[in-house]
Amino acid sequence: MASKSRVKTARRLFIGAAGWSIPSRYGSELPGEGSHLERYARRLQAVEINSSFYRHHRAQTYARWAASVPKDFRFAVKAPQVFTHEGELRAHSSVLGQFAEEIAGLGKKLGVVLVQLPPKLEFDAAATRRFFRAVRKRIDVQFVCEPRHATWGSEKADRLLAELSVTRVAADPPLWPGANEPGGDRRVAYFRWHGQPQKYFSDYGAECLALLEKQITAAAATQAWAMFDNTAHGHALRNALSLTDALGPARSKTGGQ
Repeated sequence: MASKSRVKTARRLFIGAAGWSIPSRYGSELPGEGSHLERYARRLQAVEINSSFYRHHRAQTYARWAASVPKDFRFAVKAPQVFTHEGELRAHSSVLGQFAEEIAGLGKKLGVVLVQLPPKLEFDAAATRRFFRAVRKRIDVQFVCEPRHATWGSEKADRLLAELSVTRVAADPPLWPGANEPGGDRRVAYFRWHGQPQKYFSDYGAECLALLEKQITAAAATQAWAMFDNTAHGHALRNALSLTDALGPARSKTGGQ
C-alpha cells in the first residue's frame, strides 16, 4: 500500500506497459467486456504506443483509442524512427507535420512523446538543441528521451536536456553508471524497464519492483511514469499490475485532470 509521502512525491503517477495486448494467462485479471485496450485501461493508468516508431496511424485511429479509455488515462507515443535511427536527430518537416497531426487525435490524453535514440548515436549538443526546438514548435507536450550511448551520461548532456525541458529516461538495465536514474528535466521522471538479465524477456520479481517503488518515491517530480517494456513473454503486463497493486490508491489521488 502506498504511503502518503509516496503519493505526494509524484503528484501524478502513470504505470503501464509497452502495448496493451493481454496474454491469455492474464485474462482473468483484466475481466469484462470490450477491447483489449478498454480492459487494460480499467486497471492501468498509461500505455506506450511503440508501433508509431515503425508506421503511421491515422488521427482517427488515435482519436478512437483516446475515446475508449478513462479521462485520467494517458498515452506515451514513440516518435518515428526516421527522426532518430534513419535521420540521426533530424526533424524532417514533412514527417514531423504528419506525426503532429496524427497524434493530435489523442487530445488531452497525449501524455508524452518518447524519443528513443540508436545505440550508435553519440551526444551532439547542436543537433540535440536543433531537433528538440523544432519538434516542440509542432507538438506542445512533454518530451522524454532514451539515449543509448554513454556520451549522453555527461553533465553537459544532462544540463542541455534540462534547458530544453526534455526528460532523460531512467532505463533498466542501465547502459552506463547512472543511466537508471532520472535525468534532464526532473519535473517529470520516466522509468522504462526492459527486463534483465535478458532484455525484453526477463520478468521482474518482488525485489526489483520494490526498488522501482523506492526510485519513484525518491524522484523529485510532479509527474512520474513507470513503463515496462519486457513484453516478449508477456511479463510487462504482470509487472505493471503488480506495481499498481503495490502502490494502492495512487491512481485516484494522482491521475485525474
